[in-house]
Amino acid sequence: MVSERSVPPTISEVAAAAGVGRSTAARTLGGYGYVSPELRGRVAAAAAQLGYRTNALARSMSTGVSQTIGVIIADIANPFFGGVVRGISDASRAHGFETLVLSTHEDLAEEIAATDVLIDKRVDGIIVASAALDAASAGHIRQAGEHGIPVVLVDRAVAGLDLDAVVIDNRSAARDAVAKLIAVGHRRIGFVWGPPVDERPRRRRELIDVATRNLWTDGERLQGYLDALDDAGMVLDTDLIMVGRKTEENAAVEVARMLASDDPPTALFCTENDAVTGTLLALRAAGVRVPSDVSLIGFDDNSWAAVMEPPLTMIEQPTLALGTRAAEVLFTAIEGEPRAPELHTLNTRLVERSSVMPPSTQNDR
Repeated sequence: MVSERSVPPTISEVAAAAGVGRSTAARTLGGYGYVSPELRGRVAAAAAQLGYRTNALARSMSTGVSQTIGVIIADIANPFFGGVVRGISDASRAHGFETLVLSTHEDLAEEIAATDVLIDKRVDGIIVASAALDAASAGHIRQAGEHGIPVVLVDRAVAGLDLDAVVIDNRSAARDAVAKLIAVGHRRIGFVWGPPVDERPRRRRELIDVATRNLWTDGERLQGYLDALDDAGMVLDTDLIMVGRKTEENAAVEVARMLASDDPPTALFCTENDAVTGTLLALRAAGVRVPSDVSLIGFDDNSWAAVMEPPLTMIEQPTLALGTRAAEVLFTAIEGEPRAPELHTLNTRLVERSSVMPPSTQNDR
């Protein structure tokens, strides 16, 4: 039975109750050094009797190991990151580690603050879906490494950072999705979730330059769209590219603009869940039907996509596998096995449903 008391018991009190020295009690409760099975049992029994709880921070300071990893993600409410965190957490638990998760709302300042918190907590490693655009804006990630904390990037790489990164093949996924639309006859394909700039780029080179100065995933998906157009010998029309803030509301505004043009798109490719939602809102407001008026493919398959009317064709990302692989790569680094950093690339799957049909069968608007 745990004793009732207002002040937490100390290691010295546990040691006295067990009839051992304080150092023996500290090694037992801290999980380091050798203690005989008989003494370990006495200390454990005394700790349980007194209601002693180990101070994890103190233990990490004395042993250099916290048995904890930190995870920094862009948006905990996003089902994609929920799947990634699940994969990380399951793998961590299998290794005997706990997981601390911090969400940054895709804000670099919040990410820097989150990294500082994890460094202060002396975590054994960090997995981060970083909002940093390049090495110049990733000083906080390098700082973690300077503190001896290995870092693995997940979902997106950061240009100029020589770190392990676990990602999907965004470029090929986008290329295949747009190629699917082209294969059934579409030549006017809108790209929803483009560069977050106010002024629309008018030239291809300018568009690519702007895209590559933003999140790595955004640039890769836009490159995949352009690859598919090139493969088909199609000319880029930048009026079919969404620009501006990456929000559901702006996606709806940009899609409405495309639909109202003299030569509207017959298909739309959306590269995020919020882009899909904003697109569907714009289509509904305009009375445009999927797929009889406009075909639609979205990125990041979810359970709701299968129960939509019609069910949506979507790119499925291996979220659990991304998290599991990131965790395994991190634990290899924590164990100190020397090796060169790698870009670990996982494949996606195009889940074909009912939101795509040839434009020749679509009604005139």
